[in-house]
Amino acid sequence: MSIEMKKVCVFCGANSGTDPAFAAGARSLGHAIAERGLGLVYGGGKVGLMGVVADAALEAGAEVDGVIPEHLMQRELGHGSVTRLHVVSSMHERKALMAKLSDGFVVLPGGFGTLEEAFEVLTWSQLGLHRKGTVFLDVKGYWSTLNAMMDGMVTAGFVRAEHRLLSLTAENPAQALDMLAAYRPPEVTRWIERVAQA
Repeated sequence: MSIEMKKVCVFCGANSGTDPAFAAGARSLGHAIAERGLGLVYGGGKVGLMGVVADAALEAGAEVDGVIPEHLMQRELGHGSVTRLHVVSSMHERKALMAKLSDGFVVLPGGFGTLEEAFEVLTWSQLGLHRKGTVFLDVKGYWSTLNAMMDGMVTAGFVRAEHRLLSLTAENPAQALDMLAAYRPPEVTRWIERVAQA
């Protein structure tokens, strides 16, 4: 049974990247979220792709929840116009609250922080801690090398083929949101259960 989608969490860069297509993809995703009557949950920043996706969702009529740690607020990086800005004490609390508020995850281009957020929710899914989908929005092929790496993890025996299906890839925002709406996690023995049985 799929989860009813109400709010979508977007992980993305605090920079805009070198190609204007990245910002265009973030803008399109923000609009698409609003057009479907969904809310946006994101990292609370006003800069980079974070600011772009938040501004686009707001201007198209979506409610936007930003979640930002106190140390970034002190550097005046918080978005002052979102519907709700949750200020938390740490990066760990930020990720936990973003996940709690959301019904699925879309990953736009970004750097180390974006990858860390995406792989944490994928790991939680692998361990059976949630049943929410994770979709990488492959703007201009940005995630192609990452997909190849994850395929290599399966070949090398570090990721089961069934768990590879936890990470989805979409070519455009509409496809990403369709995938989240239809997502049903693969029914496989969880990694931790297999270890316990060994």
